[in-house]
Parts: sequence; C-alpha cells; structure tokens
Amino acid sequence: MDEPGRTPRSLREAWVALAGLSAVFLFEMLDNSILNVALPVIGRELHASTTALQWVTGAYAVVFGGSMPAFGAIADRFGRRRIMLIGLVLLGAASLATAVVTTAEQLIAVRAAMGVAAAMTTPGSMALAFRLFDEDGLRVRALTLISTVGLVGLAIGPTTGGLVLAIAPWQALLLVNVPVAALAFVCVRSGIAADDPAGLHRDPLDVPGMLLGTAAIVLALLAPTLFVEEGAGFWAPWAATAGAAVTAICFVLRERLARHPLLDLKLLALPLVSSGLAYKAAAGLATAGLGYMVTLQLQLDWGWTPALAAVGMLPQVAVLIAGSALVSPYVRRVGLDRAAWSSAAAVVSGLAVYGLLGRFGYPWVAIALVLVAAGMRVVGVVAGLNVVRGLPENRTTIGTALVDTATEVTSGAGIAITGTILAALFTGDLATSRWSPRQTGEFHQAVTVAGLTLTIVAAALVGWGIARTRHAAADQAATPIGDTVPQDA
Repeated sequence: MDEPGRTPRSLREAWVALAGLSAVFLFEMLDNSILNVALPVIGRELHASTTALQWVTGAYAVVFGGSMPAFGAIADRFGRRRIMLIGLVLLGAASLATAVVTTAEQLIAVRAAMGVAAAMTTPGSMALAFRLFDEDGLRVRALTLISTVGLVGLAIGPTTGGLVLAIAPWQALLLVNVPVAALAFVCVRSGIAADDPAGLHRDPLDVPGMLLGTAAIVLALLAPTLFVEEGAGFWAPWAATAGAAVTAICFVLRERLARHPLLDLKLLALPLVSSGLAYKAAAGLATAGLGYMVTLQLQLDWGWTPALAAVGMLPQVAVLIAGSALVSPYVRRVGLDRAAWSSAAAVVSGLAVYGLLGRFGYPWVAIALVLVAAGMRVVGVVAGLNVVRGLPENRTTIGTALVDTATEVTSGAGIAITGTILAALFTGDLATSRWSPRQTGEFHQAVTVAGLTLTIVAAALVGWGIARTRHAAADQAATPIGDTVPQDA
C-alpha cells in the first residue's frame, strides 16, 4: 500500500484524500461540458473559425487520450502521488494563462496543456483510491463517490456555464480550474502518503514505445473527428486511420522486442485486465454512439429545440447521478465479476432497444437512455477496479490509464461509425431545416443500421470479457479478496 501503517477502515477516515481525488475527477468531467456553451462567445471574441473552435475542445481530448499511457508508465516509475501533484500545478498554471489569451491559437495551446495535466492526474486518481483501502467493498464505495462527484459536474456543467456567462466573461469558465486544482493539491498532498518505493519499479523508460503509442492513440482519436467534419469521401480521415493502424502495429512490434517495454503486452492477456478493458470499451462505444444519434434525432428529425432536447436527456442524467446509491449494494449482492458483465450487457441492451425501436417514439429513446446510464454507472466503477486488482502492484497506474484510453478511443470509434453510416445512407445536407419524406426515411434507416452495428460490436466485446472472466474464476476462488464483496465461484 502507498500509505504506511493502518489503512482507513471507512470513507470518513480518508475524507481528505477522497476530497482531493474527487476534485481531480471533477475537473475531467466538468471541463469540456462547461466550456461547450461558451464556444459561440469565444468564436466572436477571438474571431475563430469553425475548425479552430472545434480544436478548442478537440485539442484537449486528443492530447489527454494520447498521452495517458505514457504518463501512467511514468507514474508507475516515479510515483503516482508525485506525478499527480506536478499535473495539478500545470493545470493551475495553464488555467491562469487563460486570462491573457487573445487568439484562438493561444487558447488551443492552453487547452493542449490542460490535456497534458489531465493525463498526469486522472489515471492516478483510480490507482491512489485503490491503494487507500485493503477491502474491495470500501474500494467500490470510494470509486463510486469519486465518480458521482464527476458525474454531477458533467450534469450541471452546461447550466452552470450558461449562468456564469450571464455575469462574467468566458475566461471565468477556465479560471474556475485554479481553485479546483489548488483544493486537489492540498488534499492529495496532506491526505495521501508518498508512494512506497516497493510499489514502484525502476525499469528504463521506453521512449520509442511512448512516442509510437502516443502517435497511434492521437491518430485514432483524430480520425473520427475528420470523418465527422470532412466525410468519408475525403482522403484525410482515411489517412489518419491508416496512420493509426501502422503506428499501432509498430508499437506492438516494439513492445514485443523491447527489453523494458512501456507496456508489457502479457499484462493485457491477464483475465481480469482484458475483461475489464473489454467492458469499458463496449460501454464507451455504446454511450458515445447513442448520445450522438439521440442528439441528431431529437433536434433534426423531431425538430426539438436545444433546450427541449436537453430536457429529453434528463433520464440519463438522473440515473447517472441517483444510481450511485445502488452501485455498492448491487456489487455486494452479485459480486464484482457478475456486476461487471451484467452492467456492460445492460449498456448493449439499451443500444439495441434504440436501434430497433428508437424511431417509434420518445418512450423507447428514454428506455434506451436509462438502460445505458444504469449500466454505465456500474461498469464505470467495477470494470476499472477489476483491471487494477488484476495487475501487479507496480503497474496499476498504466492500467488505469489504459482503462481511460479504451473509453476515449472507442467513444471516438462510436461517433465515427455512426457518422460514416449516416454519410453513406443520407443524401443531402443533414443539418438542413426541413427534410423530405425520403430523407426522413434515410435517416431512420441509417440510425437503425448504425445502432445495430454498434450493438453487434459492443456485444462481441462483452462476450469476450465474459470469456476472459471465466479464466480468472479458479484464481479468484483460490485467493479470496475480502468478505465485503463476495465473488462468483
């Protein structure tokens, strides 16, 4: 454990540390959601083009997703707490720099720096929360608390951003990160002990592996953006996709041959690790794809205003927030492994309901949103926890980085698959004010095809995860992990 001596026996005993880790996750969830409402204002004040505005949010996401594995590996070598504290200082400094931004290019650079800070802090939040406690029951409750704080931020972000813009300049939306970073820094530094050297490793850094891995992820995240922005008929999205495939192959070859690889590929074959990543990938694919399709359907197909469409998404928001009270009881009742695969299956079921029935009326859309949100609420905690407990002690941070990376990459893939199918089946301008009956039929067909395609892919990932979990059953039965969370035999 990172903390010497007796570990906390309740969440209350670790409240300082949990407050700091919750603030870290709050930043990740609140950041883009609160900034999106200000994009029109930013565009006017900075004279930014549509592409520049896209990269105000895109730069953060691409840098964040691309650099997480690298910083996870660094943290496992030099200390999770230390890297998190450095990242929080960078976050505060980058946020302060917003006050002097005068061009869109400067803002994009600031957002990229925030992406680096997020990559340094976010993976460590799960790894440090895991190490605060000895019992998996407390670990589940701690991760549920941390994720609930983040989801509340995600839910209230747009509303809060709109209220702030009514009384303050848009820069205030990013300057709010300064007190959040300061709170997290103080709480993490005082509430979490420095890493035990026995829980770290001193293998040399695999710099070529870091560069190849980062390039592969950046290109994989860039490709969906280009597919949506330019369409499948242009060369740039396909070039980015090919580049991602080539660099990914080179990364795998490098890691297989390197004496001290950035990521030991044998770790990915560990049953709990591969199953947890499969569940998270399925959930990321389904959630992003569903959110994209529902947004288009409510506003473009049914003609709802943005405000009414936001109300239409409330079932999902309500379940994500209120569902926190059900996570721990459900896990105690069925065990970590069954909770992981059943919640991932709920996400897939919600996507299937939407693909088959969503076009027949809002009640079916609401059912799909609730199923996906309920599944996400559980799988977001237990799948990540399974990955961490399935890894060696000195590799947990890169493991949590892989969890977030799997979600980021498959979320982008979900949007790319949906956007490509829409572009192939829908004729004309999707954003035109009025569709012809033929275009409406094409949209319904495209949504059905996209929804069922994502369902098949996500179901395959869940099936793989279940198969891998069964391989771990004998080891789990031989090595009980605690009385608070019963495991499946």
